[in-house]
Amino acid sequence: MSSVRIIELSKHFGSVAAVDQLSLEVQSGELVALLGPSGCGKTTTMRMIAGLLAPTHGDIRFDGRSVLHVPAERRGAVMVFQKHLLFPHMNVGDNVGFGLKMRGVAQREIAHRVSAMLEMVQLPGYEKRRAHELSGGQQQRVALARALIIEPTVLLLDEPLANLDANLRLEMRKLIRELQQSLHITTLFVTHDQEEAVMLADRVALLVDGHLQQFAAPRLFYEQPANMTVARFFRNENFLPGEKVGSTIKTAIGPLSLTQADRWPDGPTVVTLRPEQIVITEADGVNVVDAIVTQALYMGTFQQLTVSLGNVVWRVHAPTDCCVQTGNAIRLHLSPTQLWCLPTADLHKEAIQTFDCSPAGTENVRIATKAT
Repeated sequence: MSSVRIIELSKHFGSVAAVDQLSLEVQSGELVALLGPSGCGKTTTMRMIAGLLAPTHGDIRFDGRSVLHVPAERRGAVMVFQKHLLFPHMNVGDNVGFGLKMRGVAQREIAHRVSAMLEMVQLPGYEKRRAHELSGGQQQRVALARALIIEPTVLLLDEPLANLDANLRLEMRKLIRELQQSLHITTLFVTHDQEEAVMLADRVALLVDGHLQQFAAPRLFYEQPANMTVARFFRNENFLPGEKVGSTIKTAIGPLSLTQADRWPDGPTVVTLRPEQIVITEADGVNVVDAIVTQALYMGTFQQLTVSLGNVVWRVHAPTDCCVQTGNAIRLHLSPTQLWCLPTADLHKEAIQTFDCSPAGTENVRIATKAT
């Protein structure tokens, strides 16, 4: 398997930079998700890696060797698209074995390897079926088998599950992860669905407007976001400007204690805490603040509370058995060990973005960061 290194990669379409100075490295055998809203540059990046699109600037290296001048068919990378693109005049066996046939592999060997590959993607005995006789999930499995049978060194998946219903997506996520781990194949996976990225990937690269925002293990996007853009994309709307002095942050709702103080320099900052990390309490103590509930919504597995902390509005996820109603006064514990500080740059500019980051890609989350 190959490592993939992208060095200051850019792609311009006229005056528009679809991808701008992107640098990241995918280790051999790793599964990395390219995550971001529509138009952020993730598919453009994938096409450049595959050799289907020439970059404007930068370099792409497989195992340390530049592949910029290597034709797509010789790079050892294969791409599976959102649309399965099966040949309608061929049966399943011929579709899966097509790449081997083009390489001059003997028919008996092709038949043997097709059978083994269909077994691997859980479609044994489907060789004689036609594409129109298959479900959407089965067609995508055939497309995956067709890509894997030629034993690529890099597998590129461009939102292959976007057209499947929720249950099929879950099933295919599990299959893709199992295949990737068993074959130890270096894989890049494009998605706009944060849940999909977190479930599948060893690491996630979040792109917004062609720029890399953060490249890290999935949990760090929740616990240690690099900036407000990252935090908002992962559905955290809780931000509070303050001034860090040692292990204390001076804020409009009072001083807050910070356990991980050495991570950040003193000075202006933005403190954040995810809704599910906030605890409703009746006790006094460090980082306990008063709030008024302005909205309570039942969400099935939790209650989403909108609370007012003076002039600050935050979200809190409370247990479903918590008897809290609109207008109630409550006390909240903001854990010193979980508070996280962010750069203040986003507070000093007007930035309004709409991210489609719902699990099914159907819910638009409106994001507004206003100058202060």
